[in-house]
Amino acid sequence: MPPITLTIAAPEQGQRLDQVLAQRLGDYTRSRLQKWIKSGGVTVNDLTRPANYRVRAGDRLQVIIPAVQPSPLVPEAVPLDILYEDQDLLVLNKPAGLTVHPGAGCPRGTLVHALLHHCPDLGEVGDVARPGLVHRLDKDTSGVMVAAKTAAAHVALQRQFKARQVAKTYLALAWGRLPGPRGEIVQPIGRHPQQRHKMSVGARRGREAHTSWRLRQVYPGPLSLLEVTLHTGRTHQIRVHLAAAGHPVAGDQVYGGGARRLASVSLEVQPLASLVTRQLLHAWKLAFDHPRTGARLTLTAPLPADFQAALDFLEQLGPCSK
Repeated sequence: MPPITLTIAAPEQGQRLDQVLAQRLGDYTRSRLQKWIKSGGVTVNDLTRPANYRVRAGDRLQVIIPAVQPSPLVPEAVPLDILYEDQDLLVLNKPAGLTVHPGAGCPRGTLVHALLHHCPDLGEVGDVARPGLVHRLDKDTSGVMVAAKTAAAHVALQRQFKARQVAKTYLALAWGRLPGPRGEIVQPIGRHPQQRHKMSVGARRGREAHTSWRLRQVYPGPLSLLEVTLHTGRTHQIRVHLAAAGHPVAGDQVYGGGARRLASVSLEVQPLASLVTRQLLHAWKLAFDHPRTGARLTLTAPLPADFQAALDFLEQLGPCSK
């Protein structure tokens, strides 16, 4: 592809170089454009400049768009539970236990491998290591995910997530009785200072994180079924916030809701231990604007069998004692 040449107009003067390129080249994310700038693929008046360079009226930009690198991943016929699909995107119900993308210890059998098998052209959409993905769920969290099938849809969906225009609602079975019918948790989240595989509200460089919840049902145990809304999208956010509030997600071995907690419950609730083998957290509902039509889409995923079995068991124990 020949280089793209752009001339800075007077109204653009003073803006960052990466900002102007993101506005002019709408099919590419700002992060990708920043990589091109850093690698020398963008020049200003024939000179390389950093992403934060403030452009001037009349500056001549030249952008060399790198050739698309094919994905090195091999498609695999992993079954997909598709909730919605069209030419631009697909929405699926991810089962618990399925890793979203390849990583250390999991080179094959991921959701990305399944998407490549279902959509052979997906390898050219987004990051070659994570084609089509615009967000993720933890391996043992089930529920709704959206993936882009075109570059334009990928950019548009990423921008909606970044601008917090996507509504994300989860269902969680949490330990204890929460202090009221609804509430909010606003605490920054960052990497745990000692245990690097965990996140923490006590991290020195935590990032803003906002979670709200609504109580749906209280069960013996005591356990509470919560409807949880994510206003930000930090790693392990719901699990970390609920654990920090003293109400870890049932079955969460990392943040205190797992086997040790299950072993401490009353005898009538003890059988729950055989039903809860992972954190009972489910991405129940996702709402976003269609990247091409602008229509608001709202997709929901039914509770998986293990989550429903746990609720059925708790329900048959009768109402929670006051």
